[in-house]
Amino acid sequence: MATLFVIKNCDTCRKARKALDEKGLPYQVHDLREDGLSAALLEHILERVPVLEAINRRSTTWRNLPEEDKQDIDANKARALIMANPTLLKRPLLDTGDEIRIGYRDGDYDDLKG
Repeated sequence: MATLFVIKNCDTCRKARKALDEKGLPYQVHDLREDGLSAALLEHILERVPVLEAINRRSTTWRNLPEEDKQDIDANKARALIMANPTLLKRPLLDTGDEIRIGYRDGDYDDLKG
C-alpha cells in the first residue's frame, strides 16, 4: 500500500489526497507533524530523492530557521535539519513502494494504477 506523507493543513496535500481518492487508489497517511520522522524513514526516502531537493525552501519552517542554519547546506546538514524539523520535508511525498514522488501538481498521479 502507498504512503502519502503530508501535513494536514497543507492545501497541496489536500489536492494530492483528493486525486488519490478520485482514482480509488489505496494509501495510508503519515502526518509529518503528528507522526514525526524517524532516521530510518528519512534514509528510505533519501535513497530515492536527493536530500537537497527534499527540503521545502518555501515552507514557514524554512523561513523561520535562523539564517546561519540556511547557509552552506550540504547533505549532512540537510539531513540534520530535516530530522530536527520534519515539516521541512517537501510534501506531499507519495511512496508507492516502487518510487517516491515529491510535490504535487494536477495530473501528477494520472498514470498511477490501483
